[in-house]
Amino acid sequence: MRPFPHRLIWLALLVSLGIGALFAHAIWTIRSDKWDYARQTNDSLARTLGHGLSGSLESYDKSIDGVAREVSRPDVWALPPALRARVVFDHSPHTRGVSDILVLDARGDAVLDSASLSARKVNFADREFFLAFKSGGHKGLYIGKSTLSRLSDQNILPMARAYHHPDGSFAGVVSGVLFLRYLDELFGTLNLGSDSEVTLFRLDGTVIARFPHENANPGHPAADPVMLAHFQAQNSGSFVDAAPSNGVQHLHSFLRLGDYPLVLDVAQSTQTIAARWYRSALVLGAFTALLMAGCVGLALLFVRELRLRQQVSARLHEAEHDLRTILNNMPSMIGYWDHLLRLRFVNQAYVAWFGMQPEKLRGMHASELLGEALFGQDRPLLERALHGEPQLFERTLTDGRGQTRHTLASYLPDPEPGSGRIRGIFVQITDISERKRMENELFDEKERMRLTLQSIGDAVVCTDAKGHVSYLNPVAERLTGWSSGDASGRDVDAVVSLRSPDGARIRRLHTVIEERTDLGLMRGVVVHRKTGQRFTVEETASPITDRQGCVTGAVAVLRDVTQTVAMSERMAHLAQHDALTDLPNRVLLQDRAQLAIAQARRDGRSLAVMYLDLDGFKQVNDSLGHAVGDLLLVQVARRLKASVRASDTVCRQGGDEFAVLLPGLDGEAPACAVARKILASCEGTFDLAGQPLRIGVSGGIALYPQHGDSFDTLSRHADSAMYVAKRGGRMRFMLYQGPGAEPLSVLADAAPPAASNAGGA
Repeated sequence: MRPFPHRLIWLALLVSLGIGALFAHAIWTIRSDKWDYARQTNDSLARTLGHGLSGSLESYDKSIDGVAREVSRPDVWALPPALRARVVFDHSPHTRGVSDILVLDARGDAVLDSASLSARKVNFADREFFLAFKSGGHKGLYIGKSTLSRLSDQNILPMARAYHHPDGSFAGVVSGVLFLRYLDELFGTLNLGSDSEVTLFRLDGTVIARFPHENANPGHPAADPVMLAHFQAQNSGSFVDAAPSNGVQHLHSFLRLGDYPLVLDVAQSTQTIAARWYRSALVLGAFTALLMAGCVGLALLFVRELRLRQQVSARLHEAEHDLRTILNNMPSMIGYWDHLLRLRFVNQAYVAWFGMQPEKLRGMHASELLGEALFGQDRPLLERALHGEPQLFERTLTDGRGQTRHTLASYLPDPEPGSGRIRGIFVQITDISERKRMENELFDEKERMRLTLQSIGDAVVCTDAKGHVSYLNPVAERLTGWSSGDASGRDVDAVVSLRSPDGARIRRLHTVIEERTDLGLMRGVVVHRKTGQRFTVEETASPITDRQGCVTGAVAVLRDVTQTVAMSERMAHLAQHDALTDLPNRVLLQDRAQLAIAQARRDGRSLAVMYLDLDGFKQVNDSLGHAVGDLLLVQVARRLKASVRASDTVCRQGGDEFAVLLPGLDGEAPACAVARKILASCEGTFDLAGQPLRIGVSGGIALYPQHGDSFDTLSRHADSAMYVAKRGGRMRFMLYQGPGAEPLSVLADAAPPAASNAGGA
């Protein structure tokens, strides 16, 4: 903290403390005055009530004393009752709040009554005042405890004096009462506030009367010894004490009532006394606290504002230094031209470009700095900028060293706040010579890449990081049916409809982008957009990344292998089929026979292997030529396939030899039925290039498992049976019967019923 703000805060604190001290002194003075006034008021009330009550007691006491003197005379008792009553009660009281006077004899019976000639029948021998006089322990006026009257059912304060016989012996008591309701009326005229009270005590501390009655307990001793000590020590005075019953603190003003053993106490609640002082203290305290807080707050605000100004000033200096440092280290030329086109500010690049000192450049007009020719070109741009239109353009300039540079210049208007008048122009000129060179090189490289992609025979598809098409080369356009313009921005899966051979969609490029990894060669099918033509392709896909390794897109290369695949499939087919008849060859037959034997072994069934040969085929070849012979073989192959089931296999062994595999048979009957069907199909004539021709067929049959458990064994036995058929007259099938046994002709048997699984039956 700087010295001046530090002293200012201390001064504000001292002023605030001074205000607080003045408030404390003022409020304490007000409290003392309020307290003194309350004490004086309570003392006045106590004296006023006490003097009035003392006068009433003294008057009533004189009446009782006068009656006591009269009834002590023997001659009074000798008078007639009416005269005696007039003589005795001549001093009867006329004071408000007191009762009639009764004269009691030594037994406590009422013998005289100031209210009537005949005394009321009542006895007070058990009363405290009567017992006190009868025992001889009390002289003078006796004031008893407050009690309930036997004559009127009211709370009363008994007062009595004794009278004696001429010899001094106890003769009786003269008794009167003070009604406590009179005290209630008297005390009730006072308004001392809440929790305040007026109490009449006997000197021994017994409560005689109290108003209000909430805490009254007449006839019982006071519970507070401190209060009793004050009453017994002084005739009058004031003190502060807390009530033992409820803990409420009171200001007590008490007065001894003449020579009587009675004390009048006016107790006003200190809370009531201080209530107005509390309100005044609260208001003044709040105002004082506001003044103190305002004083300190204003000082803090002033210090804060001072600090902010200092900080802003320091930051402005720092910002100005930073801005000048930044501008001087920027590669661009930065300057400020006023509305008269005079240079007001330049950075270090300006100085280096034009080779002049800043002092010389400042204030120079644009025409002097740029030259007449360049100024003439820039003048329309400068004028538009002075009219509030920002200008951005490229310009080729020659610097102070005579070097030609490509630049990007911007003229940014500087409007005046409020009026909008253009005060000047911010000028930034950036040397983009290197960027121009790189752009040219990049364009050349891009053009070479474009020509390369267009000239290659594979389809190339490029996408952005979201999988949207960004480029298709001409091969890709022909393959997909999409033009590069129509496909741009579309999802690559919608453009390159790549599917697996079973028709499932393949999302290769999306996978490359998501997993950021190359995907190797994969074969799939691309469907042409318009024609629906299907192309078999081989695709490789790779992500495209930037220098930081972030994926920016993907590229896929698709090679059309439709013809290659077709050729491969054709070669695979020819490897297992006869080129002339398109029937399975020996290799495929042997594979199917192995599978059929294994299946028959599992199912416990049979299968048959047939070997057959064309009768007279060599003569057809020799007489009609090999072309006719080939045509004959093709027609025979068709008739053989028509004679068997789809699950059976007809194979050309070579030349005019054929083999038939019949799996899943139940015995020899189905095989014999197929043999007869084959013979029947070959009985008809063959149309060979317009020449009808009849030709015979001879064959042999071997069964699994009766005649062997392997295909080679079955083939040998079927072949041997076929040769027996050819030797026996041809156009017949022979069923192998076992080693050394003569094969059996299927035509010699009675034709068995065709089995349900016989081919073509």
